[in-house]
Amino acid sequence: MRVLNSAPPRPGVDRRRFLGALGGLPLMAGGLVACEAEEQTPVDDEPIELSVFWWGGTRRAEATEKALRLYSEQNPRVRFRVTWQGLTGYYDRLATQAIGGNAPDLFQIDDTVLTEYAQREIVLDLSGYVADERLDLGGLPAGLARYGQVDERTVAVAAAQTGAALVYNRDLLRRLRMPEPRTGMPWRDYVEWAGRVTRASGGRVAGTMDPSGDYRALWLWLRGQGDELYQGRQLGFGSAELLDWFELWEVARSRRATPSAVLVEQADTGDLAHQLVVTGHTAASFAWSHQLAELQHDTDDELGIVSLPGTPAAQWARASMYWAAFRGTRHPGVVVDVINFLTTNVAAGRILGVERGLNASVPVRRFVADGITDRAQKRLVAFGAALDDLLGPAPAPPPKGHAKVRTLLIAAAESIRSGRSGARAATSRFIAGANAALAE
Repeated sequence: MRVLNSAPPRPGVDRRRFLGALGGLPLMAGGLVACEAEEQTPVDDEPIELSVFWWGGTRRAEATEKALRLYSEQNPRVRFRVTWQGLTGYYDRLATQAIGGNAPDLFQIDDTVLTEYAQREIVLDLSGYVADERLDLGGLPAGLARYGQVDERTVAVAAAQTGAALVYNRDLLRRLRMPEPRTGMPWRDYVEWAGRVTRASGGRVAGTMDPSGDYRALWLWLRGQGDELYQGRQLGFGSAELLDWFELWEVARSRRATPSAVLVEQADTGDLAHQLVVTGHTAASFAWSHQLAELQHDTDDELGIVSLPGTPAAQWARASMYWAAFRGTRHPGVVVDVINFLTTNVAAGRILGVERGLNASVPVRRFVADGITDRAQKRLVAFGAALDDLLGPAPAPPPKGHAKVRTLLIAAAESIRSGRSGARAATSRFIAGANAALAE
């Protein structure tokens, strides 16, 4: 834990007891009583301490803390108590804090939990602040702003924009004299390309990671066919569509376009250091675009980036993560002002850079892009700019139960790859399990 700014904490500020809980406990009856004393009475000059919590690495921490210090320099009565950690265990810790009534005033979440946190009234409804422009989302792409809404209420603000990306080893392809993948390449053409890469390498390197258990790839594949991953609180596709998806990757495996099941399972953990494009086991992997710079640090070969196969219109302006305020914060107006600062202030944007992704505000994004010198970050900016005019409409954020659905998809794909199950049986189990998870 680290405290930014040296002003003493305000005496007598205790967190409200969180009247509901996560995971299996009911919604709060009527929600927390909003603490609006700050906005009903004149603002005094007493110091305010806000707690802030996020996940990420050292570079993200250094940039975020520096941006918060800048806010304190411009607003001397506000200081921050910051805590950060890796993603593993992050949501468990956040849930524990919320249950104990000690949730941070400001915290980072992603779309895995956005809907659940909104429906359980853990996060502050920001709609009123947007309506009176104390929270200025005018600079955000319309789809990115909408992707922070649940039930037509703004409940979080994108900390940055990202996209699902195909990251490939450009130097390896040059050595093999193979063409680079391209945005808009049909999925079946991509599988054919990957098989040719494997053959060109003499079987030493597989052409592509197997994304059959990757919900991002499945979602974009579905959208390319006019379907969705979800429709409200239900799956947006049926057994036939999922079976087609699994069979596409069975064909890829039969053509040796993908690596062994063991290697794919290691990469399925999500650890960037295990991404097969940087370990040298594949020519291409699937990742978030904002992870390009970190992946580049893990290999001496130059990495390239394009959109996932299929129509780029299947993509949308997607939040890599959000800033959300705790429903029970004693200082909602100040927390919202901090979110506004992190989103719209050019100096803060330059400090934050593109570590979380492209700046959410397009005007800020342009200023930041002009100062970028890192080659991988330049490729990220170019990727985002090339994709901007091709994006489709944003879907609703995933419903409660999304995390379980993701886990079930990985398990189904692994059972097929390992030969423990056929594609039809795995599809039936997934559909049944996913429907049950979404109904909870």
